[in-house]
Amino acid sequence: MTGTDEPPVTPARVRSIPALPKAHLHLHFTGSMRHSTLLELAERDGIHLPTSLTDEWPPQLSTMDEKGWFRFQRLYDVARSVLRTEDDVRRLVLEAALDDAADGSVWTEIQVDPSGYGARFGGITAFTDLVIDAVREAGERAGIGMGLVVAANRTRHPLDARTLARLAAQYAGRGVIGFGLSNDERRGDTASFAHAFSIAERAGLALVPHGGELRGPEHITQCLDHLHPSRLGHGVRAAESEAVLGRIADTGVALEVCPTSNVSLGVYATFEEVPVRQLVAAGIDVALGADDPLLFGSRLAGQYNVLRAAQDMSDAELAELARMSVRRSYAPSDLVSDAVAGIDAWLASPPPDAP
Repeated sequence: MTGTDEPPVTPARVRSIPALPKAHLHLHFTGSMRHSTLLELAERDGIHLPTSLTDEWPPQLSTMDEKGWFRFQRLYDVARSVLRTEDDVRRLVLEAALDDAADGSVWTEIQVDPSGYGARFGGITAFTDLVIDAVREAGERAGIGMGLVVAANRTRHPLDARTLARLAAQYAGRGVIGFGLSNDERRGDTASFAHAFSIAERAGLALVPHGGELRGPEHITQCLDHLHPSRLGHGVRAAESEAVLGRIADTGVALEVCPTSNVSLGVYATFEEVPVRQLVAAGIDVALGADDPLLFGSRLAGQYNVLRAAQDMSDAELAELARMSVRRSYAPSDLVSDAVAGIDAWLASPPPDAP
């Protein structure tokens, strides 16, 4: 079992994954786009899409070398290019919210780098205003809570990250809940982004950089030393070091694990290898995320389904993953309480085949 092929699940023997309340804490902005929307917007404006985004979708990706990451980034840039109007942005966010709601998310944190869109939408401040309003509106219409994470790009200069951190700080408490650092973690010097993260930390924002997917435990250590994360995007390769596992557990950092992303990008060959149980056994909170559904072909519920099928995870284990996702979110306390109660009720209900 490889790639994004999700193993079959027999619904008659298990509780419904979409009915399980959960939070979605690792979702990228353009990567959240529906494939059908990508095709429609590209056709509208006469944008040529590569076959890996049309007839051969979802694309076959591996980013274990720089050439592979370049192909991945090129596809992402092509997808971003179809967003031409404010209505396009609002549509993307609304559809992401509706898809997450259908998958059982009660709270979604969507991550965006405004510098990738500012030139087309009047600058990074104007674009951030637009996305914040789109997130507010989409959450209301979909019936879920939503927050925005502003993310810097580690392939750009650290001064750009400081600019974005100051931008995020201006919106702290007004739609922006966190600050991140994304793109190829093999690029740039992690320590050089410490100043940007200190700006975000002083503003009370969640610190949620990527680390420990394309690079191993030593990079997780760098992130912990210099960026002081509250959660770490991915972090799965902590499983390669007992010392790093222990440090993550001791410092209370949660990991946003994206199984379909891990397999699609070649970090692991199969879903069986994604070390979710090992991370949890080490005392680490794990929140499952879809990362970029547009490129990996699987949304939030799919992450739970592949672990149920490939690793034979019980409903009790899946419920605990959902609890951890909700508790490590930056959702309002009343939403967290209601969601945890809903998770408990889901687990207490008899499975469909029970007498």
